[in-house]
Amino acid sequence: MKAVIMAGGEGARLRPLTINRPKPMVPVVNRVCLEHVLHLLREHGFTDVIITVHYLASHIFDYFGDGRAFGLRINYSLEPTPLGTAGSVKLAERDLDGTFLVISGDALTDVNLTEIIEAHRARQALVTIALYRVPNPLEYGVVVTDPDGRIRQFQEKPDWGQVISDTVNTGIYVLEPEVLKEVPTDRPYDFSADLFPKLLQRGERLFGHVVRGYWTDIGSIQEYVRASFDLLNGQVNLGPLGLDLGNGVWVEAEDVDISPGAAIIGPVYIGSGCRIQRGASVVGPAVIRRNTIIDEGAEVHQSIIWRDCYVAPHAQVRGAVLLSQVNVRKRARVMEGAVIGDETVIGEDAVIQPDVKIWPKKEVESGAIVSESIIWAPRVRRVLFGRFGVSGLANMELTPEFAAKLGAAYGTTLPKGAKVIINRDPHRIPRMIKRGFIAGLPSAGINVLDIKSAPTPVARFLTAVTDAAGGVHVRLSPFDPRVVDIKFFDSRGLDIDQVTERKIENAFFRGDVRRVFFDEIGSIVDAPHLVSQYEEAFIRAFDGRLADGTRPPVVVDYAHGSSVLVLPQLLDRLGLNVISLNAALDEARLAQPPDVVEQAIQRLAAIVRAVGGALGVYLEPGGERLRVVDDLGLPLDGMKLLTALVALVLRENPAGVVAVPVTATRAVDQVAAEFGVRVQRTRANHQALMAAATHSHVVFAGDGEGCFIFPRFQPTVDGLFAIARVADLLGRHGVTLSELVRQLPALHMVRRRVPCPWEKKGRVMRRFHERFPEHSARQIDGFQLDVPGGWVLILPDADRPIVHIIAESEDPDRALELAESYSQLVADFQA
Repeated sequence: MKAVIMAGGEGARLRPLTINRPKPMVPVVNRVCLEHVLHLLREHGFTDVIITVHYLASHIFDYFGDGRAFGLRINYSLEPTPLGTAGSVKLAERDLDGTFLVISGDALTDVNLTEIIEAHRARQALVTIALYRVPNPLEYGVVVTDPDGRIRQFQEKPDWGQVISDTVNTGIYVLEPEVLKEVPTDRPYDFSADLFPKLLQRGERLFGHVVRGYWTDIGSIQEYVRASFDLLNGQVNLGPLGLDLGNGVWVEAEDVDISPGAAIIGPVYIGSGCRIQRGASVVGPAVIRRNTIIDEGAEVHQSIIWRDCYVAPHAQVRGAVLLSQVNVRKRARVMEGAVIGDETVIGEDAVIQPDVKIWPKKEVESGAIVSESIIWAPRVRRVLFGRFGVSGLANMELTPEFAAKLGAAYGTTLPKGAKVIINRDPHRIPRMIKRGFIAGLPSAGINVLDIKSAPTPVARFLTAVTDAAGGVHVRLSPFDPRVVDIKFFDSRGLDIDQVTERKIENAFFRGDVRRVFFDEIGSIVDAPHLVSQYEEAFIRAFDGRLADGTRPPVVVDYAHGSSVLVLPQLLDRLGLNVISLNAALDEARLAQPPDVVEQAIQRLAAIVRAVGGALGVYLEPGGERLRVVDDLGLPLDGMKLLTALVALVLRENPAGVVAVPVTATRAVDQVAAEFGVRVQRTRANHQALMAAATHSHVVFAGDGEGCFIFPRFQPTVDGLFAIARVADLLGRHGVTLSELVRQLPALHMVRRRVPCPWEKKGRVMRRFHERFPEHSARQIDGFQLDVPGGWVLILPDADRPIVHIIAESEDPDRALELAESYSQLVADFQA
């Protein structure tokens, strides 16, 4: 049987390791990664190997040649342009006349290839995919199989709410040659994204085989370090590392010179020609490759150092990776997580701060303190985006330089010459970050329309009605005045989707931003006048007049936010009787702690009771989220308010569809059923809710946390419009909010949060799907079960190491019982 090794990868996420070499040629302890793969193939009886190459292919040709030095016959298949995984193997089709194995050249593994082949033949499979269980399946292709191993579903890089298993595709396949006939030659084509789903849909014999042993995809620097240390620690069975000196110390050859005064604590691998001088200390796990010198008094702890490096007297390298020919001079310090590119010089007494990455052939001056990466991202982050966009501590994590780089990365994902609406909260910190962000956009050829400071719904609306390609809002977090959120909108004003987030992250982390020629640099235009378009559309939505002014007043607390710049005059033009509170901008009060907000709600309730108001509304500073008090002065929780508004809206639109997330109360369904209306459930995020609201049949959407969408005005969250529309509907139908609330179904919801480490979330979700397979097919987000007397939702948090439990029942005791029992189940499944 022949084996095909896919070795054309560029390894962009491994930069700067892969700037001067292809990803499979990155050394892992005693061999380059591709050599480990060849060793595994030879151990399982393979003699003929085809290597597909593309990026820096000559490095692989020169190193391996025809394979005789490695006990193999090696042929090469050169991709002129990237063709995808299946496309690259297709090029070698004429040499594959029987069953063959495909394996990645950039994964470290010791799995039993013979066992996979035997399973393939025993099942008479067309395709067999080697599967592996991982603690965090988010960055892999998840594969779901039947008990007999037959594949029934693929999930490509799901998020926690979509995860249904922790078994992932290893990129190791046993294939029959006829599958290659399905691969086109005129475009890139992947096994996992294209070919396998096509074959599965057609009902072909696709099987998965869960393998034991060790497997990891060396897709990031963290994974590279972990794989190297796992090999050092004996977790990977790929033969001896070298000559064993005892105490966990291996050397490549006998010419290694270790001074009697040096201290070495294993596990440590030392390459041929290395010298460890008197007084030096090497503490493992550590790798020191060929011809490197660790001079007197130098310290190397938990680090990887490639060939031909020099660590000068009393220099320190701790938890870092040094590439080839790096010179660390006297008393310099390279800290945890730092990566130093090839042929870089670190001057005397210089300090390279944690997580800094330095591209090849740089020189750091003596005494310099480097806290930002040189020729790459200013700081290293696993991901940029969270629930509220890109968030971070002001002037520490989110700096003007960071914002400029982020602006350039975002601009790179848009067509040259595109327009972007940009907006901010009325506060000095968002102003600073916004200006940094604006600086990055024109450098990528993007034109900026700066509407200054307006409520978030206004920015969303203007992004949609102008010819802007997207929008950005910079706000002070309503939860923490030290934190800034940068929110991104698509051309419809909706939150950008996950695909767009990843495009921006890729451009940011790779430093792969577009720099246009001088005559293509974008313009920056002040455009606060555009806000009038929102104002006129707002008035037209009510035919110019809301009421005759004789209704009970609506009490609105503006919370000193930017809505006060727009909404008071709109409500006045509509003739609504309003009592305004905190209707003056005050940047010192934009972010308030929860106890202060609750005090404001209680004051609002007291005023509504005192003046006999129709309702009271606390409008959060950004203009999106509402807290509401009914006409009796009683604060309404988010779910009760959502259900009451569904009942109100359906009086006006009895034929429409209502959209709510999976987290919302089932009382919504009961109310909708009274009108014969369907409820559309979405994933538990605003992007999904807003995407649902773009469909013409949806007349109302809400999240149960105070955010509402009236799609006939705009399909995005808009607290300003919600206030006017609710007041209008109450008056038009002659009903009070308290009357609506009294008529609602009596359901009780209980919420719990269960701590769950990131690496165990996949296991927990897999076990729920295994334990309750009858519920697996109809999941939207997380795992929801209908149980006697109620329902339960198990939802992993996207940003924190916790799992949410939501239980609801007509019986409050039953709701509590369900929440407690399923919380315990989440804890048990982590074991």
